[in-house]
Amino acid sequence: MSAKKSGGALIGDNRKARHLYEYLETLEAGIVLTGPEVKSLRAGQVSFSDSYVEFRDGEAWILGLHIAPYSNAGYVVQNADRPRKLLLHAHEIRIWAAKVEQKGLTVIPAKMYFNNGKIKVELALGRGRKLYDHRVELKKRAENRDMQRSLHE
Repeated sequence: MSAKKSGGALIGDNRKARHLYEYLETLEAGIVLTGPEVKSLRAGQVSFSDSYVEFRDGEAWILGLHIAPYSNAGYVVQNADRPRKLLLHAHEIRIWAAKVEQKGLTVIPAKMYFNNGKIKVELALGRGRKLYDHRVELKKRAENRDMQRSLHE
């Protein structure tokens, strides 16, 4: 598996977010991590459930991202659910924070991957889907799948 933009190895993918949100824009960001967290991510120990991005004091923070504690970390105390700072340009933060505030959108982590030895997070600006949107999307997918099957036969 590989990430779309970077060609690097995929660490984790937020599949549930694609189901719950309609992605409008995406953006690549760096993330501030400790050594044991990087080791844990290399082992693929990440969970995106209920994670989102919050903008505070001109900075972007990812909340709810669970990185499992690394078993061989030694005496270092690890908080698996701590808020982690995202590394973005100031103008990107301002633009996305304004969109979230004005339009009622949400910024969610879509995937996490390696890019030239660095861990990157792909953020998505998303609008929440309603229940009928889910049904319409599932129906559309089923129709496309049936059409592709009939073309191959």
